[in-house]
Amino acid sequence: MSNSQESVHRVNFAPPRGFTATFKSHAKETLFPDDPFKQFKNEKRPIKKAVQYFVPIFEWLPKYNLKLFRLGIVVDFLSHSTIVGFMSGTAIIICLQQLKGFFGLTKFTTKTDVISVLHAVFKYREEWRWESAVVGLIFLAFLLFTRYLKKRNPKLFWVSAIAPMVTVVVGGLFAYLAHGEDHGIRIVGHLNRGINPLSIKDLNFESQYLPVTLKAGVITGILAMAEGIAIGRSFAILKNYQTDGNKEMIAFGMMNIAGSLTSCYLTTGPFSKSAVNFNAGCRTAMSNIVMAIGMMLVLLLLAPLFSYTPLVALSAIIMTAMFGLIDYEEAYRLFKVDKFDFCICMAAFFGVTFITMDVGLLMSVGLAILRALLYVARPATCKLGNMPDSSLYRDIEQYPMATGIPGILILKLGSPIYFANCSYLKERIMRWIRDEADITNAKVNEVEHLLLDIGGVSTIDMTGIETLQELRRTLEINGIKMGIVNPRMAVMEKMILSEFVDKVGRESFYMSVDEAVEACRFWLQESKVSKSDFSVHPTVV
Repeated sequence: MSNSQESVHRVNFAPPRGFTATFKSHAKETLFPDDPFKQFKNEKRPIKKAVQYFVPIFEWLPKYNLKLFRLGIVVDFLSHSTIVGFMSGTAIIICLQQLKGFFGLTKFTTKTDVISVLHAVFKYREEWRWESAVVGLIFLAFLLFTRYLKKRNPKLFWVSAIAPMVTVVVGGLFAYLAHGEDHGIRIVGHLNRGINPLSIKDLNFESQYLPVTLKAGVITGILAMAEGIAIGRSFAILKNYQTDGNKEMIAFGMMNIAGSLTSCYLTTGPFSKSAVNFNAGCRTAMSNIVMAIGMMLVLLLLAPLFSYTPLVALSAIIMTAMFGLIDYEEAYRLFKVDKFDFCICMAAFFGVTFITMDVGLLMSVGLAILRALLYVARPATCKLGNMPDSSLYRDIEQYPMATGIPGILILKLGSPIYFANCSYLKERIMRWIRDEADITNAKVNEVEHLLLDIGGVSTIDMTGIETLQELRRTLEINGIKMGIVNPRMAVMEKMILSEFVDKVGRESFYMSVDEAVEACRFWLQESKVSKSDFSVHPTVV
């Protein structure tokens, strides 16, 4: 009895935290896990210290909005399966769209689905130019060959990195010297020298325009956020980078605010350009600064020279980048490992290729959320047994050598206990008890103690607590005692506040399964002794 008493005393029954402390803890971890500008603060180096003074200016507008919503949490709903299907589907439709430049077409569809693109390609087949197709195949073969060299010999990575630029330069010289436009090889055309003018003077805040502007801004912002974050996470997975959806949103917001003042196009992080940068070897955000400076110099000094760049050369560059993003091997691995994950992947793939990118993402994320809800509504439970020559208790289905304890049923619950799964959990526990009696071919009360290991239960609601109380009453009617093992702090606090601990008794809580089993064995031994005493000395009425 001393061992069980010691275990009871070690269980923490500290008074629950106040509402403010609990809410702050949960809200901080859920909505504000990290400060996106933390790396710039408290920095002593001169350059970063100078940046520190500008942080509040750039931080002000998005931060006060995102502190209320922190919508970057939506990134967590983009599973690996969704990313694989999204990347492969997007790569295919972008490759098919490059057929316009490959065949030198002037007319094309604005839709992105496979059927519409292929229909447009064959509908305007009278515009096909074999000269453009031949040049495109040559450029494509050259770019693929440089990628092959990079894989065979990583030291030649620079060959693959400069290959797109070589393609543009050689293509421009060829189009200029051979008068490619006269032979059906379409070129970029005239480019004006200079950068975008300021557009801040064109901002209009009149009431008649604001409703339409706000509606369009909200819709395009949501779509740009979904696609941009999905694209960013797609490339992050390839190199095991960590992404923060909130930081991505701040970056998109600041870029679009600055771009709206300088006549820039909506910034969304386009898939094709990101793929080209990735295949060129870009690894950090510094590459964007270098690229921006290079683009500015080209616009200011060399813009007319690039007017002879063949469109088919640009198409070949984009197609080469897309080929490496079609990951059929990973899709096959998903099929072997998890069929539901494979279905989520295919939903994203077919949704993107046959409908639109947004619909494909919604279909895949919807299936992923449905599976999560199924896991919540039907959580897994398992029976624990004692491993030979140890104090460890493991799932008897996973470890057949683990043995059950006579008279004691140990069950492990591994998910939050909510209103959605309470009825199922109660029914499943009672079924475990019935199955135990059937396996042992014993009497109804063969199971005398039920131990619930809830160390994996992160939280519980009032419906869950009421269900545990109902279960306890049902078990008592059948002569079975219930014990709770290793409840987490959030669960214990609610059990104390709901007076569940007082109703069950503190002696029914244990820190480990081994201690709970020892206590139950003591009670079983005491019960046998009392029964034997009663049989030897029956009460005379």
